[in-house]
Amino acid sequence: MAKEVMLKFVDRAQAFPPKREPQLRAQDFREIAERYAPPSAEEQAGRCSQCGVPYCSVHCPLHNHIPDWLRLTAEGRLREAYELSNATSTMPEICGRICPQDRLCEGNCVIEFSDHGAVTIGSVEKFITDTAWEEGWVEPLVPGPARGQSVGVIGAGPAGLTAAEYLRQFGYEVHVYDRHDRPGGLLTYGIPGFKLEKQVVMRRTDRLAAGGIVFHQSFEVGRDATLEQLRARHDAILIATGVYKARAIKAPGVGAAGVVEALDYLIASNRKSFGDAVPAFDDGSLDAAGKHVVVIGGGDTAMDCVRTAVRQGAASVKCLYRRDRANMPGSQRETANAEEEGVEFVWLSAPHAFEGGDRVTGVRATGMRLGAPDASGRRAPEPDPGSEFTVQADLVIKALGFDAEDLPTLFGAAELGVTRWGTIRTDARTMMSNLDGVFAAGDIVKGASLVVQAIRDGRDVSERMHAWLKTQAAAPARKEREAA
Repeated sequence: MAKEVMLKFVDRAQAFPPKREPQLRAQDFREIAERYAPPSAEEQAGRCSQCGVPYCSVHCPLHNHIPDWLRLTAEGRLREAYELSNATSTMPEICGRICPQDRLCEGNCVIEFSDHGAVTIGSVEKFITDTAWEEGWVEPLVPGPARGQSVGVIGAGPAGLTAAEYLRQFGYEVHVYDRHDRPGGLLTYGIPGFKLEKQVVMRRTDRLAAGGIVFHQSFEVGRDATLEQLRARHDAILIATGVYKARAIKAPGVGAAGVVEALDYLIASNRKSFGDAVPAFDDGSLDAAGKHVVVIGGGDTAMDCVRTAVRQGAASVKCLYRRDRANMPGSQRETANAEEEGVEFVWLSAPHAFEGGDRVTGVRATGMRLGAPDASGRRAPEPDPGSEFTVQADLVIKALGFDAEDLPTLFGAAELGVTRWGTIRTDARTMMSNLDGVFAAGDIVKGASLVVQAIRDGRDVSERMHAWLKTQAAAPARKEREAA
């Protein structure tokens, strides 16, 4: 573990040599890393206090048995630690990499409360699962006894993949339909490779395919088949598409070349990492190299964009956010990482126009101040008169979050019930929509949320679908008995 973190520091030194001390070399950083190498996973796990109330588990959406597998890790019983971690999560090594632990398990560690620094739970989770893959402890997906029923899952993101895995274990034939050419959803195309290596996602999806789950890639519901046609093919349907509609900015010049959506930018970067041909990247439209980049937003997607731009060799990277640091929605750890890498944060600022005519050359922004709290309790930002300024920009990335797409129209299913936000309306107990046998889970129900929450939803909905499908299978036999 210490060696792995040390090499990460060395990689960072090579990619971002210090500006104030140009005489330092990567070797100097290697020597520093070796001198101050962090504790091993076993040593870090041994710091767990085994407290009476495991706040870390309580604040994990999956309620992972964190203290127990930390204890096993500290004792060197890594295989048992992995098996316990894997019992509640289908993607522990992915959660270990991308969960905002500072807001969840680690942020509620009692050692953190005592100002001694939290146990690095995410790093230990990543370590034990990566070790399990290396040692061959990760078992193949074994389908349960065939039930003669099939399920169609729309969306190959974390909620859909988790549900597909559990349903396959229950013995159902499972087909996953996804618009992209690779499974994984935002795990594959929305999260940068420096946070989540793509081979980590691919080995998970390869395992599912080897277990008999059938993937239909580059498949768009509404174009290749309507929702009703899929319902006719399968005994039950799960909609787990996530939310992909970017929130808009209404400002003069927003349509200029060089003003792009965050997801378009991240997908282009991730496709290049796969070696795909990406014309919009190759012609410079979605490449930050040598450009003055401005990212608008303060969530995790905005942090992914600013850190990607740094790695692409941007001339400068600024992040504009309308609230202050204490009120930003993204991970504070990610923000600190971005600052270390040279990103400049312009707090309490919001764009009101984009300069340059056909191609953007700058962002006109207004200074903001925090007024009275809004309905959620957060202080609402409001313009601060007389505080306008302009920021130079060759590339502006809009990262203001995502809303649900118009699925009733896209799917050719006007009867599908949705909320006023466009998310699918489901029964809280059954997780079924207003259409019989059509379930929904993940962001398309709750709105944009965390990967770990999507995994929890996928686990929960698989149980609800399993219960419903069993009643459907029993119905014909019941009718035959009644007729006799």
